[in-house]
Parts: sequence; C-alpha cells; structure tokens
Amino acid sequence: MAVPTSILGPPPPPQTGPGSMVAWSSMSSGPSRYVLGMQELFRGHSKTREFPAHSAKVHSVAWSCDGRRLASGSFDKTASVFLLEKDRLVKENNYRGHGDSVDQLCWHPSNPDLFVTASGDKTIRIWDVRTTKCIATVNTKGENINICWSPDGQTIAVGNKDDVVTFIDAKTHRSKAEEQFKFEVNEISWNNDNNMFFLTNGNGCINILSYPELKPVQSINAHPSNCICIKFDPMGKYFATGSADALVSLWDVDELVCVRCFSRLDWPVRTLSFSHDGKMLASASEDHFIDIAEVETGDKLWEVQCESPTFTVAWHPKRPLLAFACDDKDGKYDSSREAGTVKLFGLPNDS
Repeated sequence: MAVPTSILGPPPPPQTGPGSMVAWSSMSSGPSRYVLGMQELFRGHSKTREFPAHSAKVHSVAWSCDGRRLASGSFDKTASVFLLEKDRLVKENNYRGHGDSVDQLCWHPSNPDLFVTASGDKTIRIWDVRTTKCIATVNTKGENINICWSPDGQTIAVGNKDDVVTFIDAKTHRSKAEEQFKFEVNEISWNNDNNMFFLTNGNGCINILSYPELKPVQSINAHPSNCICIKFDPMGKYFATGSADALVSLWDVDELVCVRCFSRLDWPVRTLSFSHDGKMLASASEDHFIDIAEVETGDKLWEVQCESPTFTVAWHPKRPLLAFACDDKDGKYDSSREAGTVKLFGLPNDS
C-alpha cells in the first residue's frame, strides 16, 4: 500500500551508543543481535495458553505496573483480575457493578492496586484489588469507550461516543475539565512527560494539546484514513499509531516526525503495545496473527498465531510475555464455550 512520502518524513539519522549501530546496520546486513536473541528466546517460549475470564468477548487487557496482575474488561459488564504465577494466570477476582459493557480499562501508573474501567453505562469505576471493592463511581455524560491514567497518577481522562473527553481528578473523583471535539475521537493518551495530551481521530490525524491548559499544539496528518490507536514507548523516545489503512507508524516524540512504518498487517490496526524495554512493538487487527516488530528497524521479529480477530494486546511490564484477547466466537463450532478467554504468549514450550 503506497504511503505518501509527505507523511513519512526523512529517514532517521544513524543512532549512536552501544549496540545501536548494530540495529541501524541491520537494514542491509541481516537481523540485529537483539532480533536474533529474541527469536532464540521465543523458539523455546512460543506457547500460548488460554485462561477463562468472562462469559462474553474481552475488549481490553492491561497489566499492573509491577506486572503481578492482569486485568480484563468484557462485554459481559465485568472486569476480571488474574495473578501471574510462574507460567500461568490464576483468576483472583471478578469485578461486578457496571450496567453495560466494559470497553477499556487501565491501571494506576505507579500504584499496582488500583485500576479504572470505562463503560457504556455512562460511568467510570475505580477498583482496589486489596479490598476487591469499587472505591469510586464517577458519572459522566455519555457512553464511555476509552480511558487513560496520567503518568503522574493525578488525572484520569475518559472519552465517550459523543467525542467528549472528561478529565477527572483521581483523588477527589470530580471532573476538572471537559472538552467537546468536532472530530471522531478514537484513542487518547498523555505523553510520558505528562505535559501533552494526544488524541487519534477519524480523519487520520493525531491532535496534540498542551496539558493541563488543553490548548492545541499541533495536528499531524498521520494517515490517509481513520487513525485508531496510539501508544507511547516506556523509554519516552517514540510513540506509535495504528490506522484503518493497516499501517503502523512510528513517531519520534521530540521531533514529531514519522521515522518508519510497519506494513505486515492487511486489516485496520486495532491495538498496539510496546515491550518493557521499548524494543518490540506488537500490533494486531482482524488478521489471524499478531505482528511483533523490532522497533529500531521495523524488521519482523515474530508472529503470534490466533484463530480470530484480536481486540487488545499488552506486553508485560518486565518480561517478554504478551497478553491478548480475540473475538473467540469466530469460526468456532461451539461459540458459547470459547467466548471470553484471555491469552498469554511467551510461555515455555514445555510448560
């Protein structure tokens, strides 16, 4: 698929520092040392296991900051939390209270006990895994579809189907600000420095606002079609966007230029996740595989096979384990039995 050169920007300058020239030169001389090392690891850890989580499809998975727990949100109106034990997920609790689908959830950036869920029931709920209780229910104006927690832990942003983003104080649970946008808002995120707020939109743009002022800083024409998802790498060097044109674009955070595109998927890119070291990027769509790319080169590192479209992917914050969830009813003989599982890739083949 041709990409207008205007959105690609100039090629990145060669990186300097230990190990980086290896990655840069790999464009001509075969895979980098990192790719070879990870491929070797995954050859012995290519197992995917399924864990029953919900009675309907899973929309969202996310790891706590310490990597001890995985949360999932589902069309069945609940959230589930698992503990990660050696090579498996053990269900700890199911969180009930929402009156509609839980479309997205996320954890507090530095407190591993708190997570927040966004639901179509016009509320968000903050949960505490220590008490297994909902510690706050915040009423919002519309059906909520996306949510994120600011890196400093102070604010939760939630977007609804009417393209309103509400900023909620995480301590008082009161709304601090509200913005109505004139475009279709898809995914939202702060940058790692907490001083800018990013939105992907239906026109293929990335809109950037200053934070907390919420004044427009820049609008980037990122894709010729709907820009669906956005993720920042943990190192603060890049962010990635996925779009309906099936492309993943990698952007330099400081320069706001596109440094490379990944084009191995054929369907709209629904979900993205950077590994904990910022060196791998997982992307997924309706294709029946999850692409794992080396960030520095765009080279294919691995692909995770799945039998149906993938809704959500999340790398573990410390280990090369990828949690994901698919539309498990697709093409299955017994659709009821298979719905609502959470999957984990990267387990030892002999586990």
